[in-house]
Amino acid sequence: MPPVNHLDLDLLKTFLAIADAGSLTRAASEVGRTQSAVSMQVRRIEEIAEGPVLLRTPRGVELTARGQRLLAHARRLVKAHDEALVDVTGRGLTGAIRIGCPEDYCTAFLPALLRAIALQHPRVSLNVACAPTPTLRRMLDDRRIDLALVSLAADHRDAGGDAVIRREPLVWVAANDFAPAADEPLQVALSDPQTLDHRAARRALDGARRPYRVAYESASKDGLLAIVRAGIAIAVLTRGAVPADLCVRGAGDDLPALPAVGIAIVSTGDDGDSLLVAGVKALMMDTLARLPGAD
Repeated sequence: MPPVNHLDLDLLKTFLAIADAGSLTRAASEVGRTQSAVSMQVRRIEEIAEGPVLLRTPRGVELTARGQRLLAHARRLVKAHDEALVDVTGRGLTGAIRIGCPEDYCTAFLPALLRAIALQHPRVSLNVACAPTPTLRRMLDDRRIDLALVSLAADHRDAGGDAVIRREPLVWVAANDFAPAADEPLQVALSDPQTLDHRAARRALDGARRPYRVAYESASKDGLLAIVRAGIAIAVLTRGAVPADLCVRGAGDDLPALPAVGIAIVSTGDDGDSLLVAGVKALMMDTLARLPGAD
């Protein structure tokens, strides 16, 4: 009788870890095995698949055409297994998930979102990375995170799964004693030039023909707040992220109005989210939509 070949869940989960990490070493860490054990699993997968599923490159590993076909099946089978286990045991989701968040939203929204996850899915462990939206997008593309809160233009139209869940106004923020000289350009402190708040601030000032100088730039919210607290420049934040010791400035200070930004929760999801990612994403979206204060 010929040997029975089947792809068991351990093999499929290891294969998914390799596909997502792009590296046998990182995948071994994800699944809690040695690299040699993972290599043995790959050989077993390739025996069953009757051909190579991975291509070794100087930068890691890539999927072959056969591996790409297997990937879609593997995601579907593992997700179906996890759904069945959750349904039968009633224990909720388990596993580890990596969440990205801009620093503004770490203050305004992230505590409530993490609390909701902990209450509904106490067996899920969380890892949080704070970075500007453009950086989070790259981290999603590289599969270094699973989910991210990101900023979108407030009038963004959902064309690729990035639906705006809520809108937050951008505001000018300054120290209470900040007093710009009337005969000098406004000293402005802005975040990463690729971010929406940076571009919105410059567009508004240019449109109002308000002389200004980008005197300080910082990708860190703490860096911007230090500059603002020093009383030497004005910055832009989302309204919910303004600390109590700073004040919002507006038209009375000869400053142009700023737009709102949209907030979405996005995942890698190009070939289907896992049950864990899909479940946590849905919970985060529902929680974010219910939080008070949105426009």
